[in-house]
Amino acid sequence: METPAAKPAGSTTGWHARLRPARLRTWMLVALVVLFAAVVRIRLLNIPLERDEGEYAYAGQLMLHGIPPYKLAFNMKFPGTYASYAAIMALFGQTIAGIHLGFVLVNAGTIVLIYLLGKRLFDPTAGVAASAAYALLSIGQGVLGTQAHATHFVVLAAVGGTLVLLRAIDTGRSRTLLSSGLLYGISILMKQHAVLFVAFAASYLIWDRVTGRRKAWISILREQAIFFCGVFAPVGLTGVVLWQAGVFGKFWFWTVTYAREYALEQSWSGGIDAFNNTFPQVVEPNLAIWLIASGGLVLLWWKNQDRAVAVFLTGFLVFSFLAVCPGLYFRRHYFVLILPAIALLAGSAVSSVRKAWPAVSWQAYAVFGGALLFSVVQQQEFLFQMSPVEISRTLYGDNPFPEAMEIGGYIRAHSAGDSRIAVLGSEPEIPFYANRRSATGQIYMYSLMESQPYALTMQDDMIRDLEASRPDYVVLVTSPQSWLQEPNSPSRIFDWWAAYGPQHYKIAGVADIISTDHTEYRWEDAGTYQLQSSSALLVYKRTDP
Repeated sequence: METPAAKPAGSTTGWHARLRPARLRTWMLVALVVLFAAVVRIRLLNIPLERDEGEYAYAGQLMLHGIPPYKLAFNMKFPGTYASYAAIMALFGQTIAGIHLGFVLVNAGTIVLIYLLGKRLFDPTAGVAASAAYALLSIGQGVLGTQAHATHFVVLAAVGGTLVLLRAIDTGRSRTLLSSGLLYGISILMKQHAVLFVAFAASYLIWDRVTGRRKAWISILREQAIFFCGVFAPVGLTGVVLWQAGVFGKFWFWTVTYAREYALEQSWSGGIDAFNNTFPQVVEPNLAIWLIASGGLVLLWWKNQDRAVAVFLTGFLVFSFLAVCPGLYFRRHYFVLILPAIALLAGSAVSSVRKAWPAVSWQAYAVFGGALLFSVVQQQEFLFQMSPVEISRTLYGDNPFPEAMEIGGYIRAHSAGDSRIAVLGSEPEIPFYANRRSATGQIYMYSLMESQPYALTMQDDMIRDLEASRPDYVVLVTSPQSWLQEPNSPSRIFDWWAAYGPQHYKIAGVADIISTDHTEYRWEDAGTYQLQSSSALLVYKRTDP
């Protein structure tokens, strides 16, 4: 890595006098970037939670009540984001706005870390440019950037770990290397995809030591051991805590056994189709930034004399893309994982042009500023004009996310605090809004519909849970997106409800999503209302004691 040149003797005072205003100006620019992102996000604090956010919020809510993950809510993700949501809600309240306010801070922290990483790799100019690029990329409609997905939490810890890794490489301090591993381990807890960032860090550390001829193999192995001790520490500690809480068996089944089946379900052809459908949507709103980043990759190898930086950033890009790939599902918010690399490449483009062709520095700044402005203009309606509900509809169509707020509020107002509820659909945000515990840990119906060997067992488990706990309210979601039923999906859960529901429940409310701008709510006459769409939420109240 490049290090600053030694300063002439006796020039310390003058150097500091010049440095302080320059640093101040740089940090003021970073602060403006953070402020811009915060202002946009704060305007949209009340965007309805989507399913993943609902899952994290509900699991975090349970944790605040002393209930460990995987006891009353099952999913394949590691529990780090659950804990993060719990911490955010403890600080800012168990509300949509509280969650998204915490997310503003997470995003701001990542923007600052991107600046520091760009500055360390290149110079302050690259750092500021990279931070501005990341701010726009991460809030973009292409990656569903207004929602607090787990990938944003992964990126915060992984970028922090990467920054500390570079310091550990320069200083050779074991404690610093251990700290880097700890941050990478925390990123894995946020989502398993982060294991690819760990692979990058370990690979780059070996490459640096081997090519630099600075370490014997025994020293290289020792460094790897220290690094992976840091990585495994938070993961292992989490396993011990879950074991003591009595939920390790469920944790292992959902995050390892079932997750393996889920990851293998998608075919190669299906994965290619998913990428071809998703990637243009990811790039389009910020196309100019992506193009500049592509130029930055070329200039990195053509004009940059420090090959270590070129290898580092290229490797970071490759492994970041690989982190998007597990399962070959290529969902839009997965691409958040590659945004730090794209932002750093965009920053490197500005820095490389400034160094290689000083006479056109201002033109380079103007082109980059124009690219940022183009991205803002492209998304001006999304960022500055649409209401929270309009953005939810723009991103997710007729998925019942705004309606879940109404349904959850109704149940909360019409049930006791210790009531149990159930959702026949993949809407874990409803138990969160209602602040009521789910009668079953099956908070997603997708696993019950998939072509995997545990689907029918999961349906039987859910039926058994509901018959045993006799929930006061059941919400039936008819939206196809809430089930993703396949032609060969087992139908036992539908057959059971068709027989069991009328015996024990009566309809108490309807949210009929007639179009993306009109939902018909019925309460008093819900029993006689005729549905006008295929996407609705039906609220059933138990009739027998």
